[in-house]
Amino acid sequence: MSQPVLTGSCLCGAVRYELTAAPVWSHICHCSRCRKATGSGFAANLFFPLEALRFTRGEELLGSFAPPEAERFKHVFCSICGSTLPYRNESRNNVLVPMGSLDADPEFTPRAHIFVDSKAPWVTIGDELPQHPYALGSAKPPDD
Repeated sequence: MSQPVLTGSCLCGAVRYELTAAPVWSHICHCSRCRKATGSGFAANLFFPLEALRFTRGEELLGSFAPPEAERFKHVFCSICGSTLPYRNESRNNVLVPMGSLDADPEFTPRAHIFVDSKAPWVTIGDELPQHPYALGSAKPPDD
């Protein structure tokens, strides 16, 4: 097993994980599902190769929810404190890691904003990152 590059955990500390590869992408998602899952104006997501994620404590405490109509969305969380945690997206061969669950700075910043056509009206995007109306590579919006 490779040495951890980054570690993370939930709020109560019952679930811990490590990542053994460098991140490959990061974006800020403004879709309504991410807003509801995080309870905030957006989700800052960091992506890793599928094999990079290893839970070191509490994997059995993970809960998840995926709306039946959702093609790309799944919310994984600690069943004790409710913190949003990483999930393996087997169909895309990657791991989505909520950046707020990391223990340290990943030294990899978001590269774009996605679903900006769905952003909360009270959110102002104040950086110069590219803004995409939907997901990257998508010609139409999801059932958001």
